[in-house]
Amino acid sequence: MSWIANFVRPKIKALMTPKDIPDNTWQKCPGCQSMLHHQELVKNLNVCHHCDHHLRMDVMTRLEMLFDPGHYQLIDLPKTEPDPLKFRDKKKYIDRLKDAQSKTKRKDAIVVAQGTIGGETAVIAAFDFSFMGGSMGAAVGDGLLTAARLAVLLKAPFIAIPSSGGARMQEGMLSLMQMPRSVVAVELVKEARLPYIVILTDPTTGGVSASFAMLGDIHIAEPGAQIGFAGARVIKETIRENLPEGFQTAEYLRDHGMVDLVVPRKELRAQIVTLVNILMQKKLGKSPTEITPPVADKQSGRGKKDKKEKSKS
Repeated sequence: MSWIANFVRPKIKALMTPKDIPDNTWQKCPGCQSMLHHQELVKNLNVCHHCDHHLRMDVMTRLEMLFDPGHYQLIDLPKTEPDPLKFRDKKKYIDRLKDAQSKTKRKDAIVVAQGTIGGETAVIAAFDFSFMGGSMGAAVGDGLLTAARLAVLLKAPFIAIPSSGGARMQEGMLSLMQMPRSVVAVELVKEARLPYIVILTDPTTGGVSASFAMLGDIHIAEPGAQIGFAGARVIKETIRENLPEGFQTAEYLRDHGMVDLVVPRKELRAQIVTLVNILMQKKLGKSPTEITPPVADKQSGRGKKDKKEKSKS
């Protein structure tokens, strides 16, 4: 009896009991509603292999994707007053912050990193949407200023990657003041005549889109990203008119001159490498032929001959 109770029954119970499946093993695509396996998503850079819908991406994965492998480091950001207004709605703001910090293992919604992209030193400030919707408070403003000053110090291009619902309401007027502070950060980079590139991801809205996110020298957007100020529903109710198809998407903004390029995530790193190399070489005063010399000139010396003939004339 003891043999059956101690050995046979546990074996049968183990076979009959369903195994627990982790919650994050499968994810539904918002575009085509297909069920996507976590490992397949990771391999495909969080892009649906059925409909090419670009799902939101973890901020650290994004940094690893853009920087040269193993050639970047995170930058410590200044400490800020966590709850300057002692704000409370249904829950204390300080408790919301602690919950977000515990969930994401980050201090706030921005991550600043310095490293190399295609061999060129670069500074990236990227938003983490999972931290209170990537909302912009005083800590984010400090992060943008820190990133801009570091870019000027290193004489490196500054790349901003917003993913945010806008200003953080729990900080009231202080959050709105981060809009002009972020514009100051951009001006520091532009006064130093350094490239400022913005990669617009889903979503980029509110006070973020109304400040630094739309001041780039070059604006690149991921396919299907929502980019705008107020929400489409609010605009529709305000003007009482139907909005155009695809309104506030990356493709719509590109067609209407607000975005320069819409680049699939798989091609994004190559595009950034090309832009950074061209812009930095141009800043050093080199001509396009010196950046990518034609093969014919190297083999036959035809380019040198043409230059001599031009100088004689």
